[in-house]
Amino acid sequence: MIISVMQPTYLPWLGYFDLIDSADKFVFLDNVKLEKSDWHVRNRIKSASGELMLTCPVATPNGRLSAQINTTEFASGHPWRKKHLKSIEACYRKAPFFEQLYPLLKHYFEASYSYRLGQFNIGLIILLADYIGIESDFYIASELPSMSGVKDGKLVSICEYLQGDTYFSPLGAKAYIESTTPGGELAKNDINVLYQNFKHPEYTQLFGGFISHLAVVDSLFNVGPEKTLLLIRKGHQSPIKYSEL
Repeated sequence: MIISVMQPTYLPWLGYFDLIDSADKFVFLDNVKLEKSDWHVRNRIKSASGELMLTCPVATPNGRLSAQINTTEFASGHPWRKKHLKSIEACYRKAPFFEQLYPLLKHYFEASYSYRLGQFNIGLIILLADYIGIESDFYIASELPSMSGVKDGKLVSICEYLQGDTYFSPLGAKAYIESTTPGGELAKNDINVLYQNFKHPEYTQLFGGFISHLAVVDSLFNVGPEKTLLLIRKGHQSPIKYSEL
């Protein structure tokens, strides 16, 4: 049973959906600290002049250090949803799959005004995964029973609760997991640790040369859901065992 755990980010890239596609059970780690300038609240699309960053303004009345993803509210009264939809429309209205995808995004954005950051990102990721055709069992960390441990110890608790024997992690989390020993607490508890080995594929985009690691909607607008799923699986390479690094 393969478990993957990731913080819910805004309009993630293709590699995020590879993690979902590769896992039997996918956990949104939403009850952790918010990094205000991180991918929790922003991502990139492609415009006629190059990369365009879309940023969601959030409210942290008690300071950023005390803010968590699942409890953070969006800035009251800020029209960021309308601005993001307007930017997406301007960038992709001539894309082959605009008429198919844009109404889904517009409906979701307009129906989510009461959502907090974590709830908004999670719902959007699940919507896009379903649109792409990726199936996984989704869980939300803040809705699970209280998990013991901190850092990779908490990951152990999640894997044990969900009866997972393999943990599939982005390679960037290696230092976090293995801060003290190879494989960290996961390996100590007989949970196999595999690191993602994703090679970003190229595809046809609007506006000239290819730009990598954009929000997944760039691929969806340009080549559609079926080919996006093929791209995700094309980019998936054999995972790297922690003992091989």
